[in-house]
Amino acid sequence: MTPFHLAFPVHDLAAARAFYGGLLGCPEGRSSAEWIDFDFFGHQIVAHLVEDMTRSGAGNAVDGHDVPVPDFGAVLAMEEWRALAGRLEAAGVDFAIPPNMRFKGGAGEQATMFFRDPSGNALEIKAMRDPANLFAR
Repeated sequence: MTPFHLAFPVHDLAAARAFYGGLLGCPEGRSSAEWIDFDFFGHQIVAHLVEDMTRSGAGNAVDGHDVPVPDFGAVLAMEEWRALAGRLEAAGVDFAIPPNMRFKGGAGEQATMFFRDPSGNALEIKAMRDPANLFAR
């Protein structure tokens, strides 16, 4: 699979560096006074400093939860997901949707969690019970 690229707004580069680089453990790539590249589980994300950000409060009902929209994230191996969930819980992250199993018993059964970065961007990190079912109907 080839890596994707995502550029997104942040209001504070130091907070983004601490969150993505420190808490999530994403290695930092190139940077300037206005942006920072991160290796987000093998994909390139770029936090761009934007002075006037407005936070979206939109959501969509999915399996009994109000999922933040828009969001971005990664699909990890189950053990990696569990380790990250534990690290985020230990750090006191305020989850929009705490770590849980979604679509139990179905082809799309997955562990998932939603949280926001310091600029309010919503992230979803998930792991599939059966990784081959990522796109199963």
